[in-house]
Amino acid sequence: MERRFPTLLRIFLLLILPLMGVFVRLSEGKIHISDDLDDVIDDEEDDDWKEWGKKKTPSDDEFDPPKLDFDTMSLSQIQEEMMRKQFGPAFGFVKLRLGSRRTPDMVSEIAMQWTKVLKTGALDVKFMGVDVNTVMFTMQRGQDTIELKEFILNQPEAYEIKVGDQAFRRPGDPPLDDLIEKLRREENKDDEDDDAGQSKDEL
Repeated sequence: MERRFPTLLRIFLLLILPLMGVFVRLSEGKIHISDDLDDVIDDEEDDDWKEWGKKKTPSDDEFDPPKLDFDTMSLSQIQEEMMRKQFGPAFGFVKLRLGSRRTPDMVSEIAMQWTKVLKTGALDVKFMGVDVNTVMFTMQRGQDTIELKEFILNQPEAYEIKVGDQAFRRPGDPPLDDLIEKLRREENKDDEDDDAGQSKDEL
């Protein structure tokens, strides 16, 4: 053990002394780095570093049309493919289920709830109540429209979502105009029955 101690001390001093010399020269100011950096070659920057801070522009690959055979696709498949390739902002409307009495405050509450839920799912969508049966939405990333459509059609309050000219409903649901016409006919029939019942009572 006594033989090892001097050896370890020598190794320790051999490692420490050069560092001590550097610290002494730094404290005395003897090490000087020139401001003239013309002869310095800086090849450590990679492509990621050069691109840092620049606004990203969509690559040409993202704008390439899909390599699909539209002749064999149905109209709904073509529309869905077009929605995937949509860039930039998008907006549309959600029609709420008819037959429920809602106040404007209730519609605003639904809009706020949907906005918060989608924000937790990393979708930047803002909903606003338009009237007691309609909610408008705006979104920054149009390519998220398919996820939005799936979310909306899973909500019990929603009947139909309309993005541009395309309207989406749950499978088996009739178009909104047909549903409104059916409800009007039923309402008129009920009114006629009430009128017939009153005239019989009068006789």
